Amino acid sequence: MASASPRRRELLAQIGVTPDRVVAAEIDETPRTGEKPGELASRLALEKARGVGRQEPGALILAADTVVACGRRILPKPEDEAAARACLSLLSGRRHRVFGGVCLLLPGDEPRTRLATSIVTFKRLTEAEIAGYLASDEWRGKAGGYAIQGRAARFVRFLSGSYSNVVGLPLYETANLLASAGIGGG
Repeated sequence: MASASPRRRELLAQIGVTPDRVVAAEIDETPRTGEKPGELASRLALEKARGVGRQEPGALILAADTVVACGRRILPKPEDEAAARACLSLLSGRRHRVFGGVCLLLPGDEPRTRLATSIVTFKRLTEAEIAGYLASDEWRGKAGGYAIQGRAARFVRFLSGSYSNVVGLPLYETANLLASAGIGGG
């Protein structure tokens, strides 16, 4: 698995899949000029799979990436509190999309990819709610600056699509990719 995310490993365990090995993929996640959020999520999943595939030749590689977007604006994985505050302020009272790109790389085969899209609407957040969430540090390393499986769940007024996608791995798409390669399914 081309991800060091404990959330992704937990989600895989939900569908009865345990990776033999976990290798963090080191890639540049900067969006390209004009790249749409869904394209970015798919490209990053593919690049992660290929990057780890070069380190682990002959291995079956599963990779994923999550991108949060408000309109066409791609939100970062904030590196500091100011960036996290900007993300939460932008999402406050608004609808946004979460794109989950998944790639399965099989030895000697073309990469297989899937893209999931979930729609999330946050309630209007007060300054106290934003400050409290920032103090929790849950936002660190999270696309869009929040973790739906944590304290930010209380901000979600509406969700359409895959909850697991918003957490970090769309399980339906992942299970179907793995089943297409004869893995899981039982």
